[in-house]
Amino acid sequence: MDVTSSRQIERTAAAWLARRDAGAWSDRDQAQLDAWLQASTAHRVAFVRLDAAWRQSDRLKALGAGMPAGVVPPRGQWAPSPLAAAREESPRRSDPPPPATPGSVDAAALVFAQRAAPQKSARPFRFAAASAAVVLLSASLALGWRYQTTVEETSYHTAVGALQSVSLSDGSVATLSSDSRILVTLSRNERHIELQKGEAFFQVAKDPGRPFVVAAFNHRTIAVGTRFAVRRDDAGLRVVVTEGVVRLEPEQTQAGRRQPATLLPAGSVALASAAGILVRSGPVDLAEEYLSWRSGYLAFHDTPLSAATAEFNRYNTRQIVIDDPTIAAMRVGGNFRWSNTDAFVRLLEQGFPIKAEHRGDTIVLHSQ
Repeated sequence: MDVTSSRQIERTAAAWLARRDAGAWSDRDQAQLDAWLQASTAHRVAFVRLDAAWRQSDRLKALGAGMPAGVVPPRGQWAPSPLAAAREESPRRSDPPPPATPGSVDAAALVFAQRAAPQKSARPFRFAAASAAVVLLSASLALGWRYQTTVEETSYHTAVGALQSVSLSDGSVATLSSDSRILVTLSRNERHIELQKGEAFFQVAKDPGRPFVVAAFNHRTIAVGTRFAVRRDDAGLRVVVTEGVVRLEPEQTQAGRRQPATLLPAGSVALASAAGILVRSGPVDLAEEYLSWRSGYLAFHDTPLSAATAEFNRYNTRQIVIDDPTIAAMRVGGNFRWSNTDAFVRLLEQGFPIKAEHRGDTIVLHSQ
């Protein structure tokens, strides 16, 4: 839009304001004004801007031009400004006057009180300073977001015998096993999960710029987009990978040197302890059996009875206690529902020289 058109729109808007406040405003007048406002966004902007300035000045400076000091003209009475003639005669006023409208006031005679020269000259500076402040604030927020360490921190936990799947804000999903707890800290540079207790399975959303790190037992399990589970207990750490590749590395260095990382492809089962890292690789289906708890089962393959009962105890408040060391080394196998402790104990009594004694929330196993 050129300068002439912009000025003409502002003068027309001023004419509409003068006509509206002159009195005798009809519904037809309002309809015509509405039509003019709807015809162009520039019309609405000019009208709103002039109307706001008019109201903020309480109509004293605009309507009182040419009146004695301290005298406020009544509504509908207009006094021509003594500057109007000079403005009309000025060679700089080359714009034609707005078209005459019956019942309207000549907008050329309407003059807003002029501001002092310092204020007028300072207005561009204030505008530039405000713009610079907005740009500086936007840049600060952008940089702060990029370099801010913590964006989101949330913790999740499950009770004994409960499983829970939670959707993280990055699109990943964490499934917590029984009696487990994780602390999730998402930042611009890293997705950090602290496994504080128990076991969790992670379906990691791909984000090459933000590695997915699970910290537990002085080790870091790092992935970008994959599926794996991490479990911690008193003996150490277990990592099971069912898709993609993850990297397992110690958090601390030894003798001033960081220990090398271990790459774990799909099908790997890694055991990390104070003695080091032991990795077993095999088919993915075999690795999935370590995670059958997600479906409500526990899978045992030639497992010592002491380890099998300890696994059941992870999912139940009713605890199994082995009272006789001679039966702790017996080997068991099969798939069992972890919620049905009684069925597991009955099978032990039927297949092994074992006798179970029920003592409230405790089941004590004896040899026959």
